[in-house]
Amino acid sequence: MKTNEEVFKGVKLAGIPMLLFNLAFLIGIVVFLVWLINSDIEGPGLVALIITDVVLFIINMLFWGGFMQIEPNEARVMIFFGKYEGTVKQNGFFWVNPFYNKSKLTLRARNLDAEPIKVNDKNGNPVMIGLVVVWRVADTYKAAFNVDTGSLTSVTTAPNGSVSIVNTVAHKMAAYENFVKVQSDAALRNVAGLYAYDHTGTDSHAELTLRSGGEEINDILEKQLNERLAIAGIEVVEARINYLAYAPEIAAVMLRRQQADAIIAAREKIVDGAVGMVKMALTKLSEENIIELDDDKKAAMVSNLLVVLCGEENAQPVLNTGTLHQ
Repeated sequence: MKTNEEVFKGVKLAGIPMLLFNLAFLIGIVVFLVWLINSDIEGPGLVALIITDVVLFIINMLFWGGFMQIEPNEARVMIFFGKYEGTVKQNGFFWVNPFYNKSKLTLRARNLDAEPIKVNDKNGNPVMIGLVVVWRVADTYKAAFNVDTGSLTSVTTAPNGSVSIVNTVAHKMAAYENFVKVQSDAALRNVAGLYAYDHTGTDSHAELTLRSGGEEINDILEKQLNERLAIAGIEVVEARINYLAYAPEIAAVMLRRQQADAIIAAREKIVDGAVGMVKMALTKLSEENIIELDDDKKAAMVSNLLVVLCGEENAQPVLNTGTLHQ
């Protein structure tokens, strides 16, 4: 029994010649029937010829079911009485045995734009995260036979409270499309739980996070999706996170925390710069012998400079009309 995609090796004829042959065959059957009606043949011979003509007509009708058209990036999975006989990917118009079941599959790339879902990150914080997946069918055998192709069920509730279950053509879709959606949600939840949303005060900034991971996180997500979807013969061309935010219930708190972290980081940079400037000023005064300062004067000068350099508002100058010792 075949278990992998194979090229169809059965009889596959050009469609246009077979179309002309079928038309000529049908015209011949009709002409033969008209001739029989107008002929002088009677009795069992006439009955036998009419039955023969009817049988030929039935054969002709069966032949019409053997035509198939394959457009670019499409394939037909050929099944003969429940047995997989191969896949046809060659573009064109063909005729095959009409008893083949010619299941149509598209090989075109498709998008899945998943709605953001709420998950917990590595630190347990609830976040909203969404993804976009570009995928296509790579193995027609797995796509056709490894995933259930049943219809989707729609459950509706009437105004009077009664519940009805409806299966209609409008609710049917390829089962592997639903399979992609379910597995994408599962992979996204798994990846989101492995990493923190963002760096915290105790985290190393070299640690990978959902917010700073970028392409690396997308590559991990794509790898997990390919592993999950391989059973259905589906290849993930691209997967990326397209929405990332804290859940509404903690968004305000986390925003204040981020603002506090930013203020602290800015203050640290300002203090480092101010200390460097004070050190440079004292060194310059000492090397160029501009003024001799004792420890008390240096302490006062350092204090004043730090206030001027680190203050949020402009310093107000105070003029001393006496001496330095007053």
